[in-house]
Amino acid sequence: MDAASLNRPLARLLRPLVRLLISRGVTFPAFADLLRAVYVDVAARDFQLDGKQQTDSRVSILTGVHRKEVRRLREEAANPDDAPAAPSLGSQIVALWVGADPFLDDRGRPRPLPRTGPAPSFEALVETVTKDVRPRAILDDWLDRGIATIDGDDRVMLATSAYVPPPGDQESLYYFGRNLGDHIAAAAANILGPEPRFLERAVHYDGLTPAAAAELEQMGRDGAMDLLLAVNRRALDLIGGQGEAASGTPARRVNLGLYLYVAEDHGDGQR
Repeated sequence: MDAASLNRPLARLLRPLVRLLISRGVTFPAFADLLRAVYVDVAARDFQLDGKQQTDSRVSILTGVHRKEVRRLREEAANPDDAPAAPSLGSQIVALWVGADPFLDDRGRPRPLPRTGPAPSFEALVETVTKDVRPRAILDDWLDRGIATIDGDDRVMLATSAYVPPPGDQESLYYFGRNLGDHIAAAAANILGPEPRFLERAVHYDGLTPAAAAELEQMGRDGAMDLLLAVNRRALDLIGGQGEAASGTPARRVNLGLYLYVAEDHGDGQR
């Protein structure tokens, strides 16, 4: 596979990204600056020769970025200003509510929870994840955003089985970068490796009627949610039984992602 063979799939991959960038006022020069820095960082981290220190000259050869610019970018990368992003409290709390036995009913669904008291209660649920934020503050926010409701017995009910951050806020941007990054990493590994190593499959049909598309969309949503909930519950069981990786033992992470996209069919496959 030569470099030119990547041009067509890269153009298709970048099109929705560029649409997002333009809609949010990110110009080409600003994106080019970011891309240059990422090129340098990836070359410095991931393309070292065994037993040799990665030099600015080698990074320059790998990336085509001038050596002086490489030095500047590597110095800036060694002193980052921003702390790394982390999953939101909301997503962690919902994952526990929909996956841990104390907070599930006999049918495996998230049970209505008393506001306060020992587990299972909303207060105990929140405090299992964090003691730095008051459960009442999270509840008020969730009630305002429609994530939770209060039933006739004054119990907290989960209104959705998945935590969806508001569009455009820092939480949605975190998952945008993490999930798309891992999806591309899996697909790239399958191209670079001698055999596909990661699950990366899709079912796609064109020329559908709106009714057929709507039926398939709902079927996809329901099936995907069932799978994600089952994996979440099993992950919580494994974490509870094994605990965290012992000190000195390499830890691993798993990100199972599913996507579903429906759009007008213009016959060019660009959207």
